[in-house]
Amino acid sequence: MRKKTCCFTGHRHISANQTVEIKSRLRSVIKNLISEGILYFGAGGALGFDTIAALTVLELKEDYPQIKLILVLPCENQTFGWSVDDIVVYNDIKAKADKCVYTSKDYYNGCMQKRNRHLVDNSSVCVCYLTKNSGGTFYTVNYARDKGLKIYNIANEAE
Repeated sequence: MRKKTCCFTGHRHISANQTVEIKSRLRSVIKNLISEGILYFGAGGALGFDTIAALTVLELKEDYPQIKLILVLPCENQTFGWSVDDIVVYNDIKAKADKCVYTSKDYYNGCMQKRNRHLVDNSSVCVCYLTKNSGGTFYTVNYARDKGLKIYNIANEAE
């Protein structure tokens, strides 16, 4: 299954004017991956790029019903402190996902990294939105590179 799985990782803060271009490039990359045999797409449920990626996979399922969205969530209370609007979108994505996996029941320091490693460890491809050389996305992309995953950085294509 790992050979047919792609994970997503990216920054939480993405400006509204970047979202359209990122989504367009993401759709193109995902379509190419589907043509190469990727069927499973894992997202971490975070705000920003994770949400854009999950929504894009859900939209593409209309044309590619064989693909699956797998949410790998760090804890059951991930949305603590989120806006009501963001929680509504998150719950809608969860309801439409093909599978939800929690890597921990409760939040603890390090649960996000555990989620990210789980996503990478079960994938052969990583599609990311990485614009800076620090933070969780940078760590996850380097971890994916070290594990031999093929990396597609949407940010490089969007610039």
